[in-house]
Amino acid sequence: TTLSIAEGEGNLWGVPDALQNFFNTGFLGAIITTILGSITWQLVASAFPIAFLSNPITYIFLVICLAFEWTGICGGAWVLAWIMKKMIGFQRDEVYIGTAEEREAQGHKDDADDLQAGTGHMIKLPGFYEDA
Repeated sequence: TTLSIAEGEGNLWGVPDALQNFFNTGFLGAIITTILGSITWQLVASAFPIAFLSNPITYIFLVICLAFEWTGICGGAWVLAWIMKKMIGFQRDEVYIGTAEEREAQGHKDDADDLQAGTGHMIKLPGFYEDA
Protein backbone atom coordinates (compact mmCIF):
# COMPACT_ATOMS: atom_id res chain seq x y z
CA THR A 1 0.00 0.00 0.00
CA THR A 2 2.98 2.30 -0.19
CA LEU A 3 3.80 4.63 -3.02
CA SER A 4 7.50 5.07 -3.60
CA ILE A 5 8.49 7.89 -5.89
CA ALA A 6 12.17 8.76 -5.80
CA GLU A 7 13.46 12.28 -5.34
CA GLY A 8 13.54 14.23 -8.58
CA GLU A 9 10.78 12.25 -10.29
CA GLY A 10 7.41 13.86 -10.90
CA ASN A 11 5.17 13.77 -7.85
CA LEU A 12 1.74 12.20 -7.83
CA TRP A 13 -0.78 14.77 -9.10
CA GLY A 14 1.95 17.43 -8.91
CA VAL A 15 1.81 17.76 -5.11
CA PRO A 16 4.67 19.34 -3.09
CA ASP A 17 7.56 17.13 -1.95
CA ALA A 18 6.44 17.16 1.70
CA LEU A 19 3.02 15.78 0.78
CA GLN A 20 4.64 13.25 -1.55
CA ASN A 21 6.79 12.04 1.36
CA PHE A 22 3.58 11.54 3.33
CA PHE A 23 2.14 9.50 0.45
CA ASN A 24 5.34 7.40 0.43
CA THR A 25 4.78 6.30 4.05
CA GLY A 26 1.84 4.08 3.11
CA PHE A 27 -0.57 5.81 5.47
CA LEU A 28 -2.73 6.86 2.53
CA GLY A 29 -3.08 3.20 1.52
CA ALA A 30 -4.10 2.30 5.07
CA ILE A 31 -6.81 4.96 5.02
CA ILE A 32 -8.15 3.76 1.67
CA THR A 33 -8.09 0.13 2.85
CA THR A 34 -9.97 1.09 6.00
CA ILE A 35 -12.58 2.96 4.01
CA LEU A 36 -13.13 0.17 1.52
CA GLY A 37 -12.82 -2.70 3.99
CA SER A 38 -14.76 -1.33 6.92
CA ILE A 39 -16.89 1.71 6.32
CA THR A 40 -18.39 0.42 3.08
CA TRP A 41 -19.90 -2.59 4.83
CA GLN A 42 -21.19 -0.41 7.64
CA LEU A 43 -22.98 1.77 5.10
CA VAL A 44 -24.51 -1.29 3.43
CA ALA A 45 -25.63 -2.64 6.80
CA SER A 46 -27.17 0.69 7.79
CA ALA A 47 -29.00 1.06 4.48
CA PHE A 48 -30.32 -2.52 4.41
CA PRO A 49 -30.29 -3.85 8.00
CA ILE A 50 -32.84 -6.64 7.53
CA ALA A 51 -31.22 -7.98 4.38
CA PHE A 52 -27.77 -7.69 5.93
CA LEU A 53 -28.71 -9.51 9.14
CA SER A 54 -30.79 -12.11 7.29
CA ASN A 55 -27.63 -13.47 5.76
CA PRO A 56 -26.73 -16.63 7.74
CA ILE A 57 -22.99 -15.93 7.54
CA THR A 58 -23.49 -12.44 8.95
CA TYR A 59 -25.59 -13.86 11.78
CA ILE A 60 -22.87 -16.40 12.65
CA PHE A 61 -20.24 -13.64 12.70
CA LEU A 62 -22.53 -11.51 14.86
CA VAL A 63 -22.95 -14.31 17.40
CA ILE A 64 -19.17 -14.91 17.48
CA CYS A 65 -18.49 -11.19 17.98
CA LEU A 66 -21.07 -10.92 20.76
CA ALA A 67 -19.53 -13.97 22.46
CA PHE A 68 -16.10 -12.33 22.37
CA GLU A 69 -17.59 -9.10 23.70
CA TRP A 70 -19.31 -11.02 26.49
CA THR A 71 -16.02 -12.55 27.66
CA GLY A 72 -14.43 -9.11 28.02
CA ILE A 73 -11.27 -10.28 26.28
CA CYS A 74 -11.57 -7.46 23.74
CA GLY A 75 -11.38 -4.75 26.39
CA GLY A 76 -8.23 -2.74 25.79
CA ALA A 77 -7.50 -2.24 29.49
CA TRP A 78 -7.26 -5.99 30.10
CA VAL A 79 -4.87 -6.44 27.19
CA LEU A 80 -2.68 -3.54 28.35
CA ALA A 81 -2.68 -4.83 31.94
CA TRP A 82 -1.65 -8.31 30.77
CA ILE A 83 1.19 -6.87 28.66
CA MET A 84 2.43 -4.74 31.57
CA LYS A 85 2.24 -7.72 33.92
CA LYS A 86 4.34 -9.83 31.55
CA MET A 87 6.87 -7.08 30.80
CA ILE A 88 7.34 -5.55 34.24
CA GLY A 89 6.17 -8.34 36.53
CA PHE A 90 3.36 -6.51 38.32
CA GLN A 91 1.60 -8.54 41.00
CA ARG A 92 -1.64 -8.13 42.92
CA ASP A 93 -1.81 -5.39 45.57
CA GLU A 94 -1.82 -7.97 48.38
CA VAL A 95 1.78 -8.90 47.51
CA TYR A 96 2.97 -5.33 48.03
CA ILE A 97 0.80 -4.05 50.89
CA GLY A 98 -0.83 -7.20 52.29
CA THR A 99 -4.50 -7.98 52.78
CA ALA A 100 -6.77 -5.76 54.87
CA GLU A 101 -6.57 -8.25 57.75
CA GLU A 102 -2.75 -8.35 57.63
CA ARG A 103 -2.53 -4.55 57.64
CA GLU A 104 -4.91 -4.31 60.60
CA ALA A 105 -2.96 -6.97 62.54
CA GLN A 106 0.26 -5.01 62.02
CA GLY A 107 -1.34 -1.78 63.18
CA HIS A 108 -1.52 -0.31 59.69
CA LYS A 109 -5.29 -0.06 59.52
CA ASP A 110 -6.92 2.83 57.71
CA ASP A 111 -7.21 5.99 59.80
CA ALA A 112 -9.54 8.73 58.58
CA ASP A 113 -7.38 11.37 60.33
CA ASP A 114 -4.40 10.45 58.12
CA LEU A 115 -6.33 10.96 54.93
CA GLN A 116 -5.42 14.06 53.02
CA ALA A 117 -7.87 16.57 51.64
CA GLY A 118 -7.41 18.51 48.45
CA THR A 119 -7.12 17.79 44.78
CA GLY A 120 -7.92 14.16 44.11
CA HIS A 121 -9.11 13.48 47.68
CA MET A 122 -12.68 13.21 48.90
CA ILE A 123 -13.77 15.54 51.67
CA LYS A 124 -16.96 15.65 53.71
CA LEU A 125 -19.29 18.30 52.40
CA PRO A 126 -21.39 20.34 54.82
CA GLY A 127 -25.06 19.42 54.95
CA PHE A 128 -24.54 15.74 54.12
CA TYR A 129 -25.12 12.82 56.45
CA GLU A 130 -22.07 11.07 57.92
CA ASP A 131 -23.02 7.71 56.36
CA ALA A 132 -23.85 9.09 52.92
